Amino acid sequence: MKEFFAKTFYHNTIGDWAVTLAIIIGAVIAGKILYWIFGNVVKKITSKTKTRIDDIIIDMIEEPIVLALTIAGLWYGLHRLTFPEDWLVWMGKVYHILIAINITWLAARLIDAIVEEYVVPLTEKTESTLDDQILPVARKSMKSGIWILGIIVALNNAGYDVGALIAGLGIGGLALAMAAKDSVSNIFGGLMVFFDKPFKVGDRIKINGFDGTIEEIHLRTSRMRTLQGTLVTIPNAQFTGSMVENITAEPSRKIVLNLGLVYDMTPEQMEKGLELLKQIAAANENVEDNYLVSFNAFGDFALGLMLVYYIKKGSDILNTQSEMNLSILKEFNANGLEMAFPTQTIYTKK
Repeated sequence: MKEFFAKTFYHNTIGDWAVTLAIIIGAVIAGKILYWIFGNVVKKITSKTKTRIDDIIIDMIEEPIVLALTIAGLWYGLHRLTFPEDWLVWMGKVYHILIAINITWLAARLIDAIVEEYVVPLTEKTESTLDDQILPVARKSMKSGIWILGIIVALNNAGYDVGALIAGLGIGGLALAMAAKDSVSNIFGGLMVFFDKPFKVGDRIKINGFDGTIEEIHLRTSRMRTLQGTLVTIPNAQFTGSMVENITAEPSRKIVLNLGLVYDMTPEQMEKGLELLKQIAAANENVEDNYLVSFNAFGDFALGLMLVYYIKKGSDILNTQSEMNLSILKEFNANGLEMAFPTQTIYTKK
């Protein structure tokens, strides 16, 4: 057995490799134990305090601390071994990158949790919807900024010249700008939506043949649930270059209904038809009071009646139209007012 562990493998004895492996496994097990302690002991203690900040901190740091312990075990175990100089340099760079990424992960988790706990409830209490729309974008931008900063620090700590890397990116800056042209247009479109507010989440809009309700607004795209139930993702640049009809923003929905009665109708029956239309419009609670009725045409095959009414904001448009149409059909049938349809009378001369 001693002879086996004394054998050399990649500049180190098998015994040294076994000790290193045991250290790494021990670090992982210690991390699991620490995670259990956080979840079953520390959290019970913090849950009894009056403030929520300690619960948030413990909840957000437990995974990064476990990862840090694992990285430390990996570092300590591997540094007991003998490696070529270039290997050691490479391992040092990887170690610094892992530590920087772990700290960045911790910072991003902690800041986002604090925003979720304290900032989000404040925006929900305000009357304005602008902060509710901007906050998700701001949170994503903040997390992206933290990660970009963390990567820069990681590369710098690993010995890379970050300034030279950034300068090197300038060589392809023009090509990158051309490739990102659409993305920039979408971002500007998103900013226009946030600040100009042609619509907000929950509004029903029409754009480029799509009709539906806005469910999400992001910096580059927005998502609409169409009347058919499908989910459509719309680049925000479309909102700056297309006509947007905000149906929710209209004070009421105007409906123009044209009816045709047969030419056999008497003037009294036409007057009855006008009176019935007024009564039906007045009786519907979803219809505003400023309705209009008119005997407006002598058509090719019908005497024209017109009803113009306005459905109140917030009412179900389709259901209200259906109620109105059914009421008209019932009342006209009950009073002997016959609807017209295209007919032709052919006279033959003998």
